[in-house]
Amino acid sequence: MSEPTEVLAAAPPPPGPSEAPPPARRSVAARATLAGTVVSLLLIAAIVLGSRLLRDFDSALLPYAVATVFLAFGVAYRYTVWVSAPGARRLFKKGFGSFFSAANFKKAPTALPKMIATYLGFQKFLGARSRSRWAAHQLIFWGCLLAAAITFPLTWGWFTFTSDSGSGPGYEMRIWGFKVLGFNALDALGWLMFHGLDIAAVLVIPGASYFLWRRMKDRGAITGQRFAYDLLPLICLIVISVTGLLLTFSSIFLHGGGYEFLAILHMVSVVFTLIYIPFGKFFHIVQRPAAVGMQLFKYTARQDEQVFPCKRCGEPVDTAPYVENLRGTMKDLDLGFDAWAEYCPRCKRVLRGTAYLAQVKKGFK
Repeated sequence: MSEPTEVLAAAPPPPGPSEAPPPARRSVAARATLAGTVVSLLLIAAIVLGSRLLRDFDSALLPYAVATVFLAFGVAYRYTVWVSAPGARRLFKKGFGSFFSAANFKKAPTALPKMIATYLGFQKFLGARSRSRWAAHQLIFWGCLLAAAITFPLTWGWFTFTSDSGSGPGYEMRIWGFKVLGFNALDALGWLMFHGLDIAAVLVIPGASYFLWRRMKDRGAITGQRFAYDLLPLICLIVISVTGLLLTFSSIFLHGGGYEFLAILHMVSVVFTLIYIPFGKFFHIVQRPAAVGMQLFKYTARQDEQVFPCKRCGEPVDTAPYVENLRGTMKDLDLGFDAWAEYCPRCKRVLRGTAYLAQVKKGFK
């Protein structure tokens, strides 16, 4: 079917390769660059101050620290670009507005902690799709969370481990120069303190391997996957985890044999992954809290019984504020069919089929 003539006449010509980007796009890029620069500078200041003017900063970890600065810039840049889109902007406003709403807290004081635990922590929504996928995702999530909680403060010089004798077994853990606890490297607590990253690697490897295997075998996953977006993050996690375990193996059983090569390989894989995070699949980690806020937004509306009925069959579609928010998003995007948000999925299919059939009959006349 050809488009109407007036639509084609009103459509702007496609931009040439030498034309400058529109002002709106330039302003978004400028805001994103400014946000990334500010966040990076704040992180650098936090590193300097948190490490007591770099007295506790380990120069051997400089590449990791530089990578985290690039990570901060990338996350702030990408997040600013993301929330500049109409749909994401509404999700951001409604999500975080519900997240920090005192009225919502009064209506359902336990809802927010429960959603943080179930939606962010244990991700129960994944269990509805597949228990194995949920279990693998949990292994990756908690493994990466544990690794980040250990690696980032150590890289920034916020955590230090000191020993009076220089070689243990008694150690002190200090945060920002203040003693937090003392422990013996030879007891259970000491083993956990020094092998936390090994535990994280043991969690991540089976989880990432499962998803990598699934993307090699599952026909549905193979159809739409992209190497850089779907496979590369899993490969990076496995490489980081395996090289980290090999470093421990080398120091314990090989008396340091091959340690330098493994350390460089591990460092390169970690630095690459940190820089890649804002521009790959892992960016959904940063987006997820806004989605939690949106779930809270829908939940509190249900508590007020603000259910929107389908305009055709009367069945509940969703909460009235959510439907209104969806209509507003579609209007912002100039999609031209925002009224369809007022119908349930079944009625949408019926109406679409009826409209298509009417057009086909017209064509036969």
